[in-house]
Amino acid sequence: METSKPKKTVAPRTPMPCQPAAVRRGNFKEVALGYTREMALQEAARCLQCKKPLCVTGCPVEVPIRDFIHQVAQNNMDAAYRIIKSTNSLPAVCGRVCPQEHQCEGKCVLKAKGQAVAIGRLERFVADTYIATTACEQVTGTNACSLPLDGKKVACIGSGPSSLTCAGVCAAAGIRVDVFEALHEPGGVLIYGIPAFRLPKSVVATEIDGLRQSGVEFHLNSVGGRTVDVADLRKDYDAVFIGVGAGLPTFLGVPGENLVGVFSANEYLTRVNLGRAYDFPTQDTPAFPGKNVTVFGAGNVAMDAARTALRMGAESVHIVYRRTKAEMPARLEEVEHAEEEGVQFAMLSAPLRFNGNAELHLTSVTLQKMELGEPDASGRRRPVPIAGSEYDMSTDLAIVALGTRSNPILLEATPDLAQTQRGYIQVNEETGETSIPNVFAGGDIVTGAATVILAMGAGRRAGQEIVRRLRG
Repeated sequence: METSKPKKTVAPRTPMPCQPAAVRRGNFKEVALGYTREMALQEAARCLQCKKPLCVTGCPVEVPIRDFIHQVAQNNMDAAYRIIKSTNSLPAVCGRVCPQEHQCEGKCVLKAKGQAVAIGRLERFVADTYIATTACEQVTGTNACSLPLDGKKVACIGSGPSSLTCAGVCAAAGIRVDVFEALHEPGGVLIYGIPAFRLPKSVVATEIDGLRQSGVEFHLNSVGGRTVDVADLRKDYDAVFIGVGAGLPTFLGVPGENLVGVFSANEYLTRVNLGRAYDFPTQDTPAFPGKNVTVFGAGNVAMDAARTALRMGAESVHIVYRRTKAEMPARLEEVEHAEEEGVQFAMLSAPLRFNGNAELHLTSVTLQKMELGEPDASGRRRPVPIAGSEYDMSTDLAIVALGTRSNPILLEATPDLAQTQRGYIQVNEETGETSIPNVFAGGDIVTGAATVILAMGAGRRAGQEIVRRLRG
């Protein structure tokens, strides 16, 4: 009589140690403290090492996930890092801010049991452990970068995740890369948009320093469409990559939105992050103070803004959203962290108007209660106003986090660049090439506001195509 083999039991997912909520809401230090080596080895041992790793199909940059986790389980972090860097230019960033639960971890076989392998946490551990290695060693596994190709040059406009990835791919192939950044500090949304408690600025700086070591040069205060022109760059460079993001904020369109105290999330987060207002008065760029703060929207940017406002001294912070928590697009981890820190949620509420005093300073917002009706085009149930349900909420700082649109500056300066109906750059999806030969684009200026890792995937595809052409 045959006896069935006992099923392999899988250990529960290794939890991530974090700062206590009561402590972290008073500082801008990183919330998630990272795995210890023992934790990383324990979590890596949970991986089933599938013959056909579905997790890779969920990764926009196709990191060989099974292979790097195998090396972690063997306590070989150098090899694990080189495997990750073979496709991912910014692993320390991705390990912190990527929505792994919807991507690589979402495809993990163990998710059926409710606890996917913590791929993102392992990626972060490996990157943090090996981050001091030079970019040349990271990419090639040797002590020298690829030999430069005589006369071959690539220009990248913007220095966000898409451009940085494209630059990394090209530089690893020995091609000279110049990155032109509009602001006074490189990093794009990684610097001005994501708060330090989620992505420390030192981590971004280290990743960028790695690119510098591989030969990438950064030119700051260079605005695409103004001080840097696509047509001029085409004369001097063999290929141009456009990764300027989508930084034009979307507003509510309700009365009173021009009152003092109403900000877009872009402006508020830029003042705090890029201006280092969180370190005032050591840094001399203060942010607008708010005691009672309301944030409109329910994505990751809304969570960032709400949690930032708490740390900047707000007495109360409310997230105002037209639907329920079940429909919120933000990462579950970010929502949970916000709740733990004291952010309150005003669900099924929509703003009707902002109210101010005689000096035109914001004092309150009038909200209307909603109920969910039939599903709309997004598949979510449509919010429907409830008649006679208006109420006022006191607020002296309102932050609108409803997404962004394409910034028209570069597009208007490049009229022969084909655009989509939504006003973004039109590209070949496989190569990232635009309507102008050897001019490529990727990231939010192509897709609209999306994730860091999707932008990196676009930068990688374009970089690979550029390398193929210039090496051809």
